[in-house]
Amino acid sequence: MRARIAILALAVSTGLMFRVRPAGADQPHMEAALEALKSAEAHLEKATPDKGGHRNAALQNTRSAIEHVRKGMVYDERHESKKEKKN
Repeated sequence: MRARIAILALAVSTGLMFRVRPAGADQPHMEAALEALKSAEAHLEKATPDKGGHRNAALQNTRSAIEHVRKGMVYDERHESKKEKKN
């Protein structure tokens, strides 16, 4: 029983040490970019494939951009202390 209480206390205290924000919180431009890229991906998937390889390249680049935007958002969440220093 004591072990459970200790683990719970540790979890609560650790949670209080770090502000946890949902992904995309305070990142409206990144959220908008992500939605636009997802829309572009859907349009590219529906386009006819006979574009000399350019449609496929655009699709790959769009998917890469989606991944980078997501990673950027995660990075921002993990490095929030840097943002607070700027203000």
